[in-house]
This record gives sequence, structure tokens and C-alpha cells, in this order.
Amino acid sequence: MDSKIEIKVTNPKNGDKVVHSVRPGHATSPSPSSQPSQSSDGRRRRQGQGYGHGEGEGQRNRGREGQHAGRLIDFMPFKKWVPWMIPGFVLVNIFLFMITMYINNCPKNSKKCVGSFLGRFSFQPFKENPLLGPSSSTLEKMGALEVSKVVKSRQAWRMISCIWLHAGVFHILANMLSLLFIGIRLEQEFGFVRIGMLYLIAGFGGSILSSLFIQTGISVGASGALFGFLGSMLSELITNWTIYSNKFAALLTLVLVIVINLAMGILPHVDNFAHIGGFISGFLLGFVFLIRPQFGYVSQKKVPPGYIAPSRKPKHKTYQYVLWVCSLILLIAGFAIGLVLLLRGVNLNEHCSWCHYMSCIPTPLWSSKNRQVYCQSTEFGKSLNLTCISNGKSEIYPLTEENTSQVQQLCSKLCG
Repeated sequence: MDSKIEIKVTNPKNGDKVVHSVRPGHATSPSPSSQPSQSSDGRRRRQGQGYGHGEGEGQRNRGREGQHAGRLIDFMPFKKWVPWMIPGFVLVNIFLFMITMYINNCPKNSKKCVGSFLGRFSFQPFKENPLLGPSSSTLEKMGALEVSKVVKSRQAWRMISCIWLHAGVFHILANMLSLLFIGIRLEQEFGFVRIGMLYLIAGFGGSILSSLFIQTGISVGASGALFGFLGSMLSELITNWTIYSNKFAALLTLVLVIVINLAMGILPHVDNFAHIGGFISGFLLGFVFLIRPQFGYVSQKKVPPGYIAPSRKPKHKTYQYVLWVCSLILLIAGFAIGLVLLLRGVNLNEHCSWCHYMSCIPTPLWSSKNRQVYCQSTEFGKSLNLTCISNGKSEIYPLTEENTSQVQQLCSKLCG
């Protein structure tokens, strides 16, 4: 960082003053003490690395003051945390994915599985799940976000549980690498409490916006929480603007990364509304959780005994307080309004004719329309006979305690 803080160092013995240039970002190395110590050659020296003068060497060391004035005091303004929570989150996500695959048990429920040598950990057919993962019915059992269950059955916990589940190997690999790359840096800078809360709240915000726009099928993944991290990094840069040296370069780089990631969300079968909701939540949370004190305030608390700080600085600037209050109000209001609309069963697509383009833009290579499939079902004892209306195919399945989403999945396979 280029900003500097001047600390006047006063020698109480001879009254000499030395002004040292302090560059933020370095650890303090000197440990001055007011008690003299005896050197090996019998001369008395004050403890400290050149910042005080011995009683018998005052005249000799006066010529060195110019050199001392140019030295930098190593100064660590902010605490560095040891990251453990983000690696723990990664392990939890991987563990839950393995449990999901174990429960899925593809050989028992499907005729053809990918990687059959893996036994019950083998994957559903590519036609059903191209991400190398479980069936949608298994994900629904594990706690995937399903709007009908949130609204009708009041299973609001799915809005949190869904961010710990993933649809396949490719899905979890991409998300976990991103989580390690972004999350570890944030945890080192701000600690596990703030980053853990940011992860959960941003993921919850992504689930709210996703539920208001995508009300068919299920949704899983940590993408909303990850985009919350990106949003918080942007707001952290804004609220702590004065401590950055290459401000505009950092801002342009971060904005470019965010735009590229959001642009990837317009591909089909990607829930970009969860990305957008998580990003907005994280952006507002960054002003609340990731605010830093001024360097002047931190430096005056770190000045060693005997050193005099130039002036007393407030902990935060006025604009930081304004952003903190406004963001907190917007966040609480947005969550409250979103939850009320969701629990009332409101579909925001009916009030916004163009919003669906934020999640998928149709091109000659793909269509953004969800193809609806319909089947006729008939029960015979403990068997369920499904007939696809579009192609006339029929299949008999063992009748279990199937719910609507499982029957719809069987119908999709039959008509696919």
C-alpha cells in the first residue's frame, strides 16, 4: 500500500526526535524498552534496533538519524486468521455427495448405470443426469429446493439444505474449487464467523430469488453462496476503498470476473436466479460484515510505549457508516418481502415478461423452454403402469411410496 503514517519517536534522554515512515502491511519488528541493557563491550545501550541512543553514544549516533529516518517500521495492521472453516465446508459437501450417491443406489433403480464397477455409488445414465450424479428423486429426498414443498408443506429448511447438495461430479468439482479459491482468502482476512454467516445468508438469499422465478423441478448447489462471496468482495473493495493502492485495477478485475460468471448462468439448466440472488445478498452483506477500520485508527492502537501518534483518528469513515446502515435496511427488507411473496405462492414470471432471459437466453444451439411431458398412470396391485402420451411408450414400475416428483421423473425417462 502506498499510504503512509508518520510516527514521531521521542528519546526521553536527549530529546532527539526521529520521524519514521510507516508502510501498512508489515509486521512490527522493534520492541523498544525504557530499561538500559549492558552490551558485551561494557557500553550501555538502550534496547531496540537503532531507535534509541546510548548515554555515551549520543553524539556518534546523531549522524545516523538520517539513515534511521528512511527505515520502514514493519507493521501488521489487520489480524490474519488461519482458515479452517472453508476447507471444512468442502469436506462436508463432498461427504454429503457420497451419502447421496450411496442412497441413490443406481443399480437397484435403473437398468443402465454409468460406472457400474462402482456398485451402488455408480451414476445415473447420461441421458438422465449428464453431470455424473444421482437422480432428481434422490436429491429431493436429501433436501433439494422444491418450491411446492416449501410453500405447501412449509419445508423452509430446504432453502438452506439445498446449498450443501450437488447434482453431480462435475457440479461439485467446479463449486468446491471455486469455494477454496475465493473462500480461503476471505476467511484469512475476516475470520470464520463473518465468512460463515455470509456463506449461509447469501445462499439463503439465492434460494429465495430462485424460488420466486423457477417453480418447477428442483434446485441444488452452493453457487448462490459462492456468488455471495463475489458480491461481498466487490462491496469490501468499495467500503475499504482508501486502503487499496491499485484501486481501479482491482475493481476492473473483480467486475470482469463477476460479469463472466453471471454470463455463464444464461446457459440452459443453470439456475442463474440463485446466482443473482446470492450475489445481491453478498454485496449488501459485504458492507455489513467486511468493513475495516482506518489505518490511522489501527496504527495509533499499535504504537509501542514511548511513541507518540500524530493525531487521533476515528475508527470508521462517515461513508462506511452510511453504507452499513443502508445495506442492512435493504437486506432485511428484501428478505422479508421475498419470503412473504414466496409463502403466498407468487410467481414473479407473471409480473415480469422478460426476467426469464436472465437465467437462459435461447439461441440456435439450445432452447430455453422447459419441455413438458405427460404420462397416463394406472395401478395394478403393487405395480405402476406409465404410458407416455407423446410417444406411446409404456413401462411397468414397482409401486412404492412414490411422490409426485418421482412419478414425474419416471415419466421424463419414458418420454425422453
